[in-house]
Amino acid sequence: MTHQVVFSAAAEKDVAELLAYLVPEAGERTARAWVDRLIVYCEGFATFPERGTRRDDIAPGLRTIGYRRRATIAFRGDGNVVVILRMLHGGRALEAVEDIDDE
Repeated sequence: MTHQVVFSAAAEKDVAELLAYLVPEAGERTARAWVDRLIVYCEGFATFPERGTRRDDIAPGLRTIGYRRRATIAFRGDGNVVVILRMLHGGRALEAVEDIDDE
């Protein structure tokens, strides 16, 4: 069964902030390639939406998974839809994110 993957407004903002951070550090080409791979990875949840670790301690139905030891992806499955809630880079703690339950 294939699920639809959608990105929340907060996740889209995370991508923009990630690019703004990475471009000066790694160059535009490298930064965009890394972010593109991150997005493709998220789109893979269409096939396997229940991977990662359940984090009901933060929000009901929340799951998280790491990406290349550099990012944390927070998402939730809701029927046939997987919502990517946040994409946090580096050491940003998921517990400190106040709007994790907003979609």
